[in-house]
Amino acid sequence: MALDNSSGNSIGGDIRAEEILAALDNDQRAVALATRGPVCVIAGAGTGKTRAITHRIAYAAAIGTMDPQKVLALTFTSRAAGEMRTRLRSLGVPTVAARTVHAAALKQLIYFWPTVFGGRVPELMTAKAGFIGEAINRAGLSGELRATSRELMRDIASEIEWAKVSQVAPEDFVDEISKRTQKPRVSAEKLAKVYTAYESVKKQELAIDFEDVLLLTAAMLEEERTVRERVQDQYRYFTIDEYQDISPVQQRLINAWLGTRQDICVVGDPAQTIYSFAGATPVFLNSFTQRFPEAEVIRLSTGYRSTPEITFAANSLLRHGAMGQELVALNDHGTKPSVDGYSNEEAEIAGVLGEITALLQSGTQAQEIAILARTNNQLNGVERAMNKAGLPYQVRNTERFFDRQDVRDFLKEFRRASVLPTEGVSWIDELRTIAQPFLTGESIDGIAALLHLARELDADSGFSPKTLRGYLREIEDRVQQNNPPTMPVVTLATLHAAKGLEWERVFLIGASEGILPLEAGVTGQSDAVIDEERRLFYVGMTRAKVDLHISHRQNPSRFLREAGLLS
Repeated sequence: MALDNSSGNSIGGDIRAEEILAALDNDQRAVALATRGPVCVIAGAGTGKTRAITHRIAYAAAIGTMDPQKVLALTFTSRAAGEMRTRLRSLGVPTVAARTVHAAALKQLIYFWPTVFGGRVPELMTAKAGFIGEAINRAGLSGELRATSRELMRDIASEIEWAKVSQVAPEDFVDEISKRTQKPRVSAEKLAKVYTAYESVKKQELAIDFEDVLLLTAAMLEEERTVRERVQDQYRYFTIDEYQDISPVQQRLINAWLGTRQDICVVGDPAQTIYSFAGATPVFLNSFTQRFPEAEVIRLSTGYRSTPEITFAANSLLRHGAMGQELVALNDHGTKPSVDGYSNEEAEIAGVLGEITALLQSGTQAQEIAILARTNNQLNGVERAMNKAGLPYQVRNTERFFDRQDVRDFLKEFRRASVLPTEGVSWIDELRTIAQPFLTGESIDGIAALLHLARELDADSGFSPKTLRGYLREIEDRVQQNNPPTMPVVTLATLHAAKGLEWERVFLIGASEGILPLEAGVTGQSDAVIDEERRLFYVGMTRAKVDLHISHRQNPSRFLREAGLLS
């Protein structure tokens, strides 16, 4: 029986359903038709997996096999969750809950906290640095570990995060570290002391971190039957994107959500497993059919992102590392990825910026260009050079878009104006008027991005109501999910931060032995380390749609030869 049309889930019964299927290729259509779980989708880079799984949800809603209000669609970045919501809205299913795993867990934890734990909800930490600094002092290691070192603090935070999502307690940390192929730069014994003190500091300050959110929510669902039953009644159908990035604690939480049911669809790509340092493991994706022997497995192998030339090089890398399925590119032919060698870092950056300057002068939009690197340290040099050259850029994973002062000031004024909109003026024109005073300073890219988003929403038939208040609701949702609009600037990002994104033109720098792969992998010759570095290189290559420019310093990376780009 079809769902009630009043919810916007079904329009015209079978006709609507056929319209949803018409936009898909044969493999994507197979995903959409598999409306009952368990389903496992193996999807290579740029194969349209988001399209496939959102159309699956919409199709299932249209034919009445899924209640969209009982669907929980999970992914791992706010941007991806935002994209999913936008697509679902355009497909007529705006009531689907599309969230990151952390956001879904946090919402449940906050809601049930007074009943289960009592008292006020602890403060959620947005950064660990201050707490780790205090933990270093309490552990008596301030003379050995510099709390002022940003890189060191980031490394310690990463190790603590790995331990918690891997469900490793402080007392077991040293033993578990010894089993890892990638060893930390700080000794395991010192890290264990800091980890212990860090947990103590949090408890004293009545604070929790993002890993605690997962751990507490999982424990709450496991131990509180009433809560578990309410949540399981709320969410009946599950779609999980980027399933190769699941950590043990995330899988534990998914198990609690799912219970004994089998209405689950997972999507992943073993070739893009690059977060083992953060506790992610492909074991849950690879063993999915063992847990669900009746699961339908569907493979997406048609690549829609990159040119055949880029895809051919990526396939060569895949074959060498036996990492995953090859892709077939349907796009028009382009140029072969270029490889340029430089004597040092300074020369490499100068060469890359020279090419980017020429592209911008010829009319290429800045937001179509990205510079990708293995480490944040590499990007620091690029950033200094970009500033000196006066080139517009943003660094992924630095200051949150909605925390910028110019954006905050504009949104404050916009919220005031939305209370009493001007009569007889279109909402988009009024928004431009509100924005005008904020477009006179040096930093206007944030406001420009918000105006660009408004124009896109105004042209989106699924966006409603087309009013200032409707736009305000969209912005507030994006603030909550940390899903910023696209800014008209060149993007600088590490390869890890670039995952899930794409650009017309990509400059992948530092493709040298000792950098990519990192020195630890070169000297240690650990197969597991080299394999992950290779997958990281693959991710970088497959971010490019039209042009891929790779550069190295002196000794070129072995991955260039494996990709057939060097003899």
